[in-house]
Amino acid sequence: MAADPVALLKLAETDVLTEIPKEAYGPVLYNPPFVFLDGTFNTRDLGLIPGSPLRANFAYRSGALGLLTDNGHAVLTGKLGIRRVFDLRSPEERAKMPDPVLEDVENTWIESTRPDSSPALANFVDGGGENGYRDMYLEVLDAYQESWKAIFEHIRDRPKEPFLVHCTAGRDRTGVLAGLLLALAGASEDVIVLDWLLSRIGTEPVRQMLLHFAVSGSDALSQDQPGFYNLTSLRRSCWETYAAALQKQYGGPDKFVTDHLGFSEKDLAKIKENLKSND
Repeated sequence: MAADPVALLKLAETDVLTEIPKEAYGPVLYNPPFVFLDGTFNTRDLGLIPGSPLRANFAYRSGALGLLTDNGHAVLTGKLGIRRVFDLRSPEERAKMPDPVLEDVENTWIESTRPDSSPALANFVDGGGENGYRDMYLEVLDAYQESWKAIFEHIRDRPKEPFLVHCTAGRDRTGVLAGLLLALAGASEDVIVLDWLLSRIGTEPVRQMLLHFAVSGSDALSQDQPGFYNLTSLRRSCWETYAAALQKQYGGPDKFVTDHLGFSEKDLAKIKENLKSND
């Protein structure tokens, strides 16, 4: 059954300080666009986001895979048919929770061009944290260019091999990549924003863990520090501010792929075609 985008959006806009009852988020996480992958969280098929032009059963996103159960392994390699996993985490994150070695699945990790910087909460104090998100996501966009290249090469050259991209929460670094893929496939801004906001629902089962992770990964002394609330919230205005900066700095997703990642116009056309077509 097709997901109701209005109901999904309403639930995704739940304040991060408000717990979503399990009876509210549970059924959502067992139905498209989410995929239940036992041992991880925030997993979804980008082709099943309501209104997505990207084909289903090709591009997946999720949180960390280090605790996948045997059942999770079976679903990932069997039902989903995923043949490649791209890990966007830092060396330190990988050392704490290595990805599982799965038969018939290629694990790809390319170290970022520089270490991830800790978000400075001062940048998130004003408004809804729009400037902080803009700067954080532009840094991700730049630092992980070698990973983006590998992912786009996979899409160009291996269109029959479904793949999954993850970081730790499957929210920010993975969200930047998902936004690029959806934009290249021709998704509307509403669809791209909806997918980004869905991480509010997808991370609810581990909300407290991720709040603590956000404290340790930023310069926060506590969750009460000014700016922390905005850092851990997902608001449409924050994504729109980043998207406008991507357009201004790089000329938009298309130009980012060609002018900054080095793909030809022919490559770009093939990437777009493969994102949308099973042929």
